[in-house]
Amino acid sequence: MEYIVSARKYRPMTFDTVVGQTALTTTLKNAVKSGKLAHAYLFCGPRGVGKTTCARIFAKAINCQNPTVEGEACNACESCQSFNEQRSLNIFELDAASNNSVEHIKTLMEQTRIPPQLGKYKVFIIDEVHMLSTAAFNAFLKTLEEPPAHVIFILATTEKHKILPTILSRCQIYDFERMTVRNTVNHLKHVAEQEGITYEEQALAIIAEKADGGMRDALSIFDQASSFCQGNITYEKVIEDLNVLDSENYFQIIDLAVNNQVSDIMVLLNNVINKGFNGGLLIQGLAKHVRNVLMAKDPQTLPLLEVSDQQRQRYQEQAKKCETRFLYQALKLMNQCDINYRQSNNKRLLVELTLIEMAQITQPDEDASAGRRPRRLKSLFKNLIRQSKPQKAAPQVAAAKTSVSPHNPDITSQINKVSTPSKPTNPGPTTKLGGIGFSWNNLRGREKPGKMNIIPGTVSNTMEQQTDSSFTQEGLELQWMAMCNRMPQQFSGIATRMKNMNPVITEFPMVEVIVDNALIKQEMEDFKGRIVKTLQNALHNNAITLNIRIAEQQERPIVLTRREQFELMSKENPAVDKLRQVFDLELA
Repeated sequence: MEYIVSARKYRPMTFDTVVGQTALTTTLKNAVKSGKLAHAYLFCGPRGVGKTTCARIFAKAINCQNPTVEGEACNACESCQSFNEQRSLNIFELDAASNNSVEHIKTLMEQTRIPPQLGKYKVFIIDEVHMLSTAAFNAFLKTLEEPPAHVIFILATTEKHKILPTILSRCQIYDFERMTVRNTVNHLKHVAEQEGITYEEQALAIIAEKADGGMRDALSIFDQASSFCQGNITYEKVIEDLNVLDSENYFQIIDLAVNNQVSDIMVLLNNVINKGFNGGLLIQGLAKHVRNVLMAKDPQTLPLLEVSDQQRQRYQEQAKKCETRFLYQALKLMNQCDINYRQSNNKRLLVELTLIEMAQITQPDEDASAGRRPRRLKSLFKNLIRQSKPQKAAPQVAAAKTSVSPHNPDITSQINKVSTPSKPTNPGPTTKLGGIGFSWNNLRGREKPGKMNIIPGTVSNTMEQQTDSSFTQEGLELQWMAMCNRMPQQFSGIATRMKNMNPVITEFPMVEVIVDNALIKQEMEDFKGRIVKTLQNALHNNAITLNIRIAEQQERPIVLTRREQFELMSKENPAVDKLRQVFDLELA
């Protein structure tokens, strides 16, 4: 007896036997019952979900001489028998993948002129219609819009977006859905019972997941697994035959990660890799597993799990052990690892680091033992700031005392208002992180970001007293550069230009800066007062003034060509010209 693969042997012959497309088949049956038939249909959807099968069933039902009350073909009349025996002259199938030229379409159009010999309609089924050329589509347009009364077109495609909009507007469009795991498993059970094959439901669920929504793929994998298992399809044999990573590994990794058992996870990862599975496959499977655990935490999202009942129960049990925060962070880590996996040179290290980070999500920050998450830098800074808080007023009092003068009664009155801090019981660092040096932000007011405004009186009294300190050209350039480096990010453009300027002391303490054009001058004039205030505080001289002027013509640097640069170098160093002569070089 000739062997027939399951995908052909168990191909649906009626609308009721089509799996997973109830809404579409009901619509088609109602159209047959009412006789309200369109002249063109478009069946689109992923591979292996029943598009061509439904087209054949629909074509047979249209020409059936005695359709049933439900809209099915009777399978007894001459039209149905000729179709079942593949000798019907009223139903034509065309593969557009290999017949996609204008000539093929013109030949098809000539066939439409001949009325049916038996039945009411001539049905033309065009499979993979998106493969037609643009010229063939254009030749097909007029006939598709106004075909003869006895002609019906049924187009099938997996890529609807490749079809011209003018074609789509002339058809009734039916979108076929992907097969769910449950529907696929139920159909595989039926096939296994018909074939006398014993099975484990979990094994059929693995086949359904591997098929990825295609029933034809599922039946092909089922035939492969039944041959390998010799009539007894078990979970262990299926994962061995299909080279699928056992889901038990994912459950173990999550359990170990929740308990922060990094070493055990590394051993498990090594065993997985030694079995021939790469880290990318593990990360993808683990991400899907974590997503399923997250869905199992809420009864509303539980139906989203396309797994067997046994697996659904295991997901629910593990979901009770995992916090939602842990699952969110784990999904984020898995996704980042999946993105970086292809670009990584050391893929195994990337996977190991990802699993280590996942195992540290629930680890307390204070635990810095081996194999645990190290103390975070942020918490270290918090501790340092906390230790410096008792000493906060001490530097200000000391600075104020050193500048007390009988000629400055206001300062003396302010110092009297400062209370002497008590001696801390546990002395720590007295330096406040935010008080090291002077920053551009300290000189700005607390107004809207992006404006460099200084409120009068915000500078500390300690700095205002030192009004006549002398400074050198070198000190001025140093503080100028430091000021440019501390400017906020929104002023990075002018800060870069200011770094290339050279402030000069003209008549002490007057400072002059030469700019290239009026635009830069205007930009610096907008916050000239802030620059002056910063220099006064940094150089301890409140008499500093700043003059910004545009460079004269003779002050601007002369731009030399390459030849002029070479001639200047040769003039300053004759050895350069001698080198050119020895090697007989020419300036390019």
